[in-house]
Amino acid sequence: MKTHRMNPLATCLALAFAAPALADEAIRFDPMVITGSRVEQSTFDLPAAVDVVDSAKIGAAQLGVNASEALASVPGIVVQNRQNYAQDLQISSRGFGARTAFGVRGIRLVADGIPASMPDGQGQAATFNLDRAERIEVMRGPLSSVYGNAAGGVIQLFTPDGKGRPSIEGRFSAGSNDTWKSDLASQGEVGGLAYVVDASRFVSDGYRDHSAVRRDQGLVKLGVSPSPDGRLTFVASSFRQIADDPLGLDWAAYQSRPEGVTPGALSFDTRKRISQQQAGLNYEHRFGEHALQLSTYAGQRSVIQYQSIPVGVQGNPRHSGGVIDFDRSFAGASARWIARSRLAGGRLTTTLGVDYERSLDDRQGYENFIGATLGVKGRLRRDETDRVAASGVYVQGQWQGERWGFSGGLRHSRVGFKVSDHYIVAGNGDDSGEVDYRKTTPTLAATFALTPGVNLYASVARGFETPSLNELFYSGPGASFSFDLKPATSTHLETGIKALLGNNSRLDIALFEVRTRDELVVAASAGGRTSYINAGRTLRRGIEAALDVRWSGGFSGRLAYTGLRAEFDEAYTGNSGVVAAGNRLPGVPSSQLYGELAWKHAVSGFQAAIETLARSRVYVDDTNAARSAPGYAIANLRFALDRDYGALSVGTFLRIDNLFDRQYVGSVIVGDSNGRYYESAPGRNWLAGVTLKHRF
Repeated sequence: MKTHRMNPLATCLALAFAAPALADEAIRFDPMVITGSRVEQSTFDLPAAVDVVDSAKIGAAQLGVNASEALASVPGIVVQNRQNYAQDLQISSRGFGARTAFGVRGIRLVADGIPASMPDGQGQAATFNLDRAERIEVMRGPLSSVYGNAAGGVIQLFTPDGKGRPSIEGRFSAGSNDTWKSDLASQGEVGGLAYVVDASRFVSDGYRDHSAVRRDQGLVKLGVSPSPDGRLTFVASSFRQIADDPLGLDWAAYQSRPEGVTPGALSFDTRKRISQQQAGLNYEHRFGEHALQLSTYAGQRSVIQYQSIPVGVQGNPRHSGGVIDFDRSFAGASARWIARSRLAGGRLTTTLGVDYERSLDDRQGYENFIGATLGVKGRLRRDETDRVAASGVYVQGQWQGERWGFSGGLRHSRVGFKVSDHYIVAGNGDDSGEVDYRKTTPTLAATFALTPGVNLYASVARGFETPSLNELFYSGPGASFSFDLKPATSTHLETGIKALLGNNSRLDIALFEVRTRDELVVAASAGGRTSYINAGRTLRRGIEAALDVRWSGGFSGRLAYTGLRAEFDEAYTGNSGVVAAGNRLPGVPSSQLYGELAWKHAVSGFQAAIETLARSRVYVDDTNAARSAPGYAIANLRFALDRDYGALSVGTFLRIDNLFDRQYVGSVIVGDSNGRYYESAPGRNWLAGVTLKHRF
């Protein structure tokens, strides 16, 4: 077994940042965002920890499949690639979302103004179309709470509007583990109609055994201005994926063969098939300095998943089987009025808004065997209709004077769940019922311009997080639906400094504290099913820092650090026994460091960069008794060359990840009852690609 310490390259990068900056041109480090205030504002002036990942970083010699590729450099965000496309990425913000068995929880996901999170707060980052992404805005901290339920952070993706002469672009990349991806896109503006069209296919055998995947994605974005003051945008997307599920490994199996698989994954042929289509309309009309924004969307999602639940366990008449099969329809609408005026020598921006979302599941469960044949759909064991409706009304105000700025907001949210049970047999009664959660969450923030290049800020807010459908499903008596789980409520405090160091550097530092009551924690996780209970109080304290620098000669760098102490603030008794106060929250590293040093030749278009990522160990259960996933440090290299030949642009790249072939745990399954907590990350691997773009 290899042992790992902090990679010396991280130290080298830190020393490189200490060198004097010798920029030869003015470069702005204050991009505009709408996340948080819901109106366009500079990140430098926003009283919150917010980062923008632009298209250059998103597509920097990357596959364009996993959000982890783009978000690794954002402090406060931990993105763990499970190497298991059946379960999606695990994304946490200041520890929120780290317990999630699959998908994204505790963070609101939004794509082009349309929620990518369902009304219950569960989201899928896999549906993000990274091929056409113009930027990703990432917000942590108190201001996230204005997005309502499960907003421990907000991640918004934006695709560009079609513009200029039509163009067509093709890209192909291939790499380790028989991985390849093809993408074809076109964009432009014809007769006042702006368009972006994209289609891609991704295929891989996967690093681990039984982890193959095929994914097809499509995107259509159309924009038109029906009047000089109005803009209408239509966005439609599709997502289809078939993926094997290798499950987690216990510590002995991980050490002996990290690319291996749990025997149950093979015998039951664990796998998942997903199909999702959605479409939405956004309309904005300006009335002088004021604006009205309207949005509506609808979609459909189908999932069938084969799990490794043993045949004997399904003998319980209340058990819902080892195959999950559901069809979901979902829809939503929002309206927002933004008014701007002058007040007390400053500028006042007021936002009034209302949101509504709903989803309807036609859900069945089946045995995962027929006779002695495993991994097939057997007898019906579950049949129900699940409804979730979420609504919110909010008001935000922001006043900006010459040096002082103040903002505040108030949101009232309601999230309701209703289950109609159609499978009522001997030994399995009627599990129908409903539960309703309501919460009003305030926010308050202030900024002070210490100098023209230094802003200080402080913010405070209340937040809440209801259980999701998946958390309610197996948390009741006999693994039934639970109507007794409480929402977690939290108080967020943050203070920070943002400094523009001349024209060549920017430094951001944020200090934060989050106190949570009734934290939702894992009670047990086995056979692909996780149940939850409410713990007592938890406490999160930490620091986030990011430094961006540009030097003369085409050099640039970024250093991002996260320090987080996330712990149980009081003891509670769970299925695994007494969890002591002071125990660390599982799935959350206490420190994370990202460094990047890049160089671009101005004449030839050649680029090269080295990236490092280091994380401390991660606990895997609430008791902190099981073997924690060790800390690690890895280094990546990337090279790219972009050249124009008249109307044709050609781009090539080569990427080498995990340069020193480290063996490490890339992700953990929190609270796995079988001790299969660990999901292995790949050793040294490579990716190469070419892009051709023609402008007509």
